[in-house]
Amino acid sequence: VKNNSLSVFAGQVTGVFGLVGAGRTETFKVVAGLIKRDFFHGGEVLLRGKPVRYRVAAPAVRDGIAYVTEDRKVEGFFETMSIARNIYMGALAKIGGMFKPTSRAVEQEVGERWVRLLNVKAISRNAKVIELSGGNQQKVVIGKSLVQDPEIIIFDEPTRGVDVGAIAEIHAEINRLADAGKAVVVISSYLPEIMALSD
Repeated sequence: VKNNSLSVFAGQVTGVFGLVGAGRTETFKVVAGLIKRDFFHGGEVLLRGKPVRYRVAAPAVRDGIAYVTEDRKVEGFFETMSIARNIYMGALAKIGGMFKPTSRAVEQEVGERWVRLLNVKAISRNAKVIELSGGNQQKVVIGKSLVQDPEIIIFDEPTRGVDVGAIAEIHAEINRLADAGKAVVVISSYLPEIMALSD
C-alpha cells in the first residue's frame, strides 16, 4: 500500500471505492493496527492531529477506532458463542488487559440492548451466531464494534452477502452514526453503495 492520502472527518461518511485486491482493505487495516506498517518506507497516520503507530489493534480500539471486517465468518465473530456473548466480547476488548471481570447478567444486558438497537432477529436469545442469517450475523459483528463506543468506525464491505432488508438497516445505522458525530469510513466494491452513502 503506497501513495494514499486522505482525511476522514467527524460527522460524515467517507466512501472508499475500489475492486477487491486494490489495497483499500490493507490501507485501513494498517490504520486500525491489524496489519503491521512498513515503517521503512515512511508514511504516517494522524489521529486528531497527532501521529500514531499501531502495531496491534488493542491500542487503536482504546483510542476509539473500530474496524468492521469484510470477512465476518473468519474474522468477525465467535460462531459457537451466543449473540450476547459475542457483543460483550467487543466491550471487553475496549477494557484491555489479560484478566477481565465478567458477569453473565451484565453480558446478557449489554447483548440484549444491542440486539434491540440493531434489530437482530434470532430464534431464541441464546442462539449461536452461526445459526443466524447473513444479515443478522453482520449486525452482530457491527454491534461488537459499536459497543466499544468508537469515534471512528471503518466498515469494510458492510453489506456483502446480506439480504435486501438488512442492507437498508445497515445503511440507516451508518447514516445515524455520522449524524451522531462519528467519523465513518465505508469501503466497498459496489459503486452505487458508495455514491448513496458518502458525504
